[in-house]
Amino acid sequence: MKVLVVDDHALIRDALRGVLKELKDDATIFEAADSRQARRLTDENPDLGLVLLDLNLPDRSGFDVLAELRGSRPAVSVVVLSALSDRDSVAKALDLGAAGFIPKSASREVMLSALRLVFSGGVYIPPEILGPREPSAKRGQTAAGARPGSPRELGLTDRQVEILALMMQGKSNKAICRSLDLAEPTVKNHVTAILKALKVTNRTEAVIAVGALGWELRSPEDS
Repeated sequence: MKVLVVDDHALIRDALRGVLKELKDDATIFEAADSRQARRLTDENPDLGLVLLDLNLPDRSGFDVLAELRGSRPAVSVVVLSALSDRDSVAKALDLGAAGFIPKSASREVMLSALRLVFSGGVYIPPEILGPREPSAKRGQTAAGARPGSPRELGLTDRQVEILALMMQGKSNKAICRSLDLAEPTVKNHVTAILKALKVTNRTEAVIAVGALGWELRSPEDS
């Protein structure tokens, strides 16, 4: 597996290299200190499997780099690492297609766990931002106000659970259609029902809501 670490601090790159080698001893790791170097390395290595991306680069916004990567290299997983870990930054990164968001303040153990989740097809979200934005929010609760212990308790069908699991992996509607052999209008209808059941308005909020509920979802591709 080839991994690109994009961060302008050499110490951070060294630390991430150690974490990656612990998880993937045979990984080939490239390093870039800015977006220009990152662009060159991604062009030279079309078989990259993962990019670890800092948001605060010296020559360009990490969000712009993320958007460009997701557009030009949709098969590559991009995990954001940042000193910023506020809810808006995390939501924006997930909206742009990040496979996870790891605060730089996270311990080595947290980074290991987060990357294991990403390698298994999940999306890592910092637990500190998983709570509702407003204290009165009832996101993901049942009519009685209790937190549902499973998607079924929220009224989701088996097919909707499969679609939600793929959404958690950052799959687009078209990718979900291919995975489940469904028509796109059917998938769109299911996604609408899932968002309504979770009481959210978009996919990013759905990912955050599922993380807050602590559900571990397995997609058909995992079986």
